[in-house]
Amino acid sequence: MRTDDFSQAPPIGQAQAMFVSGATLSSPRAWLRHARAHAALVARMRRATGYRGHRRYWQPPATLGTIGWFATEEDLVRFARTGAHRGLADWAAGRSAATGSWVRVYAAETSGYTNGVWRAEGDVMAHIERFTPVGGETVGPPVRRAARGPREP
Repeated sequence: MRTDDFSQAPPIGQAQAMFVSGATLSSPRAWLRHARAHAALVARMRRATGYRGHRRYWQPPATLGTIGWFATEEDLVRFARTGAHRGLADWAAGRSAATGSWVRVYAAETSGYTNGVWRAEGDVMAHIERFTPVGGETVGPPVRRAARGPREP
């Protein structure tokens, strides 16, 4: 179901801003140093205004990254200005610790999709009838569901 009320969604579903970052570390020693600095950064991030959650990822062979969610883009930018973040960013940019790093910021659309317990409008499970329009479409195509066998009573 399409909605613009995510008040019943989990904290990550309520976020309006998300960042994805990564750093390709240059050596095992850099990994160890990064682990300590990243732990301090995450502790500070969890206390930041608007923090909604984060996940870490590893992309072989040497890239470590973080995906984080904040209530607003302003909350995210305020966190990025903290000393904990600046210190880690400066360290990664020093080239002795990391051979490359990047950050992308994404903003949530006003409307989206929810089902079941996350519906603010009621505890209803239902699918959308049409996909969101793209390109020059004014109406998206209908959602075609796979045929299912007989339902159990």
